[in-house]
Amino acid sequence: MEITFSLAEIDDVAKIVLASNLKNIILFHAEMGAGKTTFIKALARQLGVIDMTGSPTFSLVNEYGTEDGRVLYHFDLYRLNSEEEAYDMGIDEYFYSGNLCLIEWPEKTPNLIPLDHTAICLTTLPDGRRNLVIK
Repeated sequence: MEITFSLAEIDDVAKIVLASNLKNIILFHAEMGAGKTTFIKALARQLGVIDMTGSPTFSLVNEYGTEDGRVLYHFDLYRLNSEEEAYDMGIDEYFYSGNLCLIEWPEKTPNLIPLDHTAICLTTLPDGRRNLVIK
């Protein structure tokens, strides 16, 4: 699936993405500033997250609860220095918890990512819109 959208359309695109056949592990590939966190926040809103905070850049993972009692995890692995750091924090327990895991900068832990995942690639277009591709 491929969608081009403006930031004003982000919530509608999040609904479309959530209606597609996603795995519990979702990887977000994009350059710095392309809108990974912004898109994850839109997904969380559509899922009914009630306690949304900022990006987990320093904590590496944020846990969010939804109105219907589900849990989702938002990872920002940018600051990791090694896969061992991720393993030591118990990242595999999150991945195999059965809960939705939204992962920014998954290339920092290529050997720890479950094979059964969805990848979302975001790019910024010259006109400021975003192009999203689901793999």
